[in-house]
Amino acid sequence: MSEIKIDKLVRSKRRTIAIIVTRDAQLIVRAPFGIKDKIIDDFINRKSKWINKKLEKAKIKCLNFNPKQFVNGESFLYLGKSYPFKIVESNRIVLTDSLEFPGKFLTHAGIYLKEWYKLQLLKTITERVCMYSEMTGLIHRSIKITSAKKRFGSCSPNGSLNFSWRLMMAPLNIIDYVVVHELVHIEERNHSKNFWNKVRIILPDYKQSEKWLKDNSQLLTIE
Repeated sequence: MSEIKIDKLVRSKRRTIAIIVTRDAQLIVRAPFGIKDKIIDDFINRKSKWINKKLEKAKIKCLNFNPKQFVNGESFLYLGKSYPFKIVESNRIVLTDSLEFPGKFLTHAGIYLKEWYKLQLLKTITERVCMYSEMTGLIHRSIKITSAKKRFGSCSPNGSLNFSWRLMMAPLNIIDYVVVHELVHIEERNHSKNFWNKVRIILPDYKQSEKWLKDNSQLLTIE
């Protein structure tokens, strides 16, 4: 049997197999009458990479904009991927194939999880900033993780870089875009043509990341 779970198999007089990934991350397979299960499984396995990509995108969209309830099975984002929430008997939050969360923290779950995201982002951002700083010669003064809700990053006049903890929920290439954006602001204080040209030299496909943030920024929250 295929390792990918089929939520619904519909047989009809059609001649070919069709795969549908719904908005609520359900996999529907339409197949002809009489076709063997093994043929369907082989077809699904051949398309597994495409299916998983579509399912992951659908799961992210399914997160909607509702406040988190912090219950078992609820999805949380980390570096662009969704992980099921799992309440455990532990003293710390751990990310494995799920987001393992200590039951004793549930009373103030949002506060604890934000602090955990902040710590994870500080490690990740520091690495990415140092990498791009070495690459470009742009020297920052300091790095701070904030609770900003509307801005993912900012650069102070003295070269201090600020990043919202919410970025830890975004894919790494999106984090890189925000890092480069703020580093370039050390030299270019506005969004002039010269600014965007410098961003483009470092990240030629920056517009894709910019669009991703515009389309998905509302998902990067737990409130």
